[in-house]
Amino acid sequence: MDLLRSLPLGLYLEQPQTWLHKLDPRVKIAWLMSFLTSYSFANNEWRILLVALLILFTLIARIPRRVWQKQMGWLLMLCFFVLVIASISPDGLGINYQPRLPVNEQVLTQPINANDANSVPVTISNQGYSYVLFHQGPVKVTRRSLDLAVRLSTIIFTVIYSSNLYLLTTAPEEITTAIESLMQPLRRLKIPVTEITLTLTLSLRFIPLVLEEVQNLIRSVMTRAINWKKLGLKGAVKLWMIVAERLLENLLLRAEQMASAMMVRGFTSPNEHQVKWHELRLKARDWLAIAILTLFWGARLVLGNMAF
Repeated sequence: MDLLRSLPLGLYLEQPQTWLHKLDPRVKIAWLMSFLTSYSFANNEWRILLVALLILFTLIARIPRRVWQKQMGWLLMLCFFVLVIASISPDGLGINYQPRLPVNEQVLTQPINANDANSVPVTISNQGYSYVLFHQGPVKVTRRSLDLAVRLSTIIFTVIYSSNLYLLTTAPEEITTAIESLMQPLRRLKIPVTEITLTLTLSLRFIPLVLEEVQNLIRSVMTRAINWKKLGLKGAVKLWMIVAERLLENLLLRAEQMASAMMVRGFTSPNEHQVKWHELRLKARDWLAIAILTLFWGARLVLGNMAF
């Protein structure tokens, strides 16, 4: 199974350079945090809108189809299954659902005033409302279960795909530079900002190495044509324990090689050997993105609030 080609989650796309690549990483962090935070206390319409915006950004950015097709396809399939399963699951209310209004139209007679014997009929109707949306055999979909299903499926897609889209269009060096720039006020509290950003850079660079090692080990097991039926459960567990041990050894070896390479190049201390990863400068397109983000939050406050 080729993990790097089939589902490259968290990897940076170097070519082609889209307009998302050219945005300032600090602006993209603001957009990412807006997607992750505007979801709270929002109605379902806003949550569905966030999913549609992420898909729209991917399409208009002209990211190659080979990059996002399998990622988005598998994620949408997962969210669809979550939506279906959560919809038909019990909604957590252990009661027998009763109609909120009378089944038939009820006519109430109310006098206009105490001295008038005449009365005015008032008709109360509940046509078009039902708490149980679908009930066929053991399958029951209620308004609450559907609401919970929409919340759960949309938050899974929003959290995973928004983070993946940010990592796909932002180099690790740009991410660490943006975070270091935003964390500058913490230096007054004597927080090691440079060490934190350097650790983050190394961890982002280490993700492709982990995927590559996992891929190589899986290929090595598949090419040996192992008869799993003869091994049995005990033999299969023992084999995978050996593979996991080998994976850990390879990752520790890669980490040691990376540390040695850094020491040779003089990275003995982040504060003594600082590297200018990326030059941050807001351009016209960045200010336009900030203006659109302001409208985004305005629409969220006006249209996206959940009714209590």
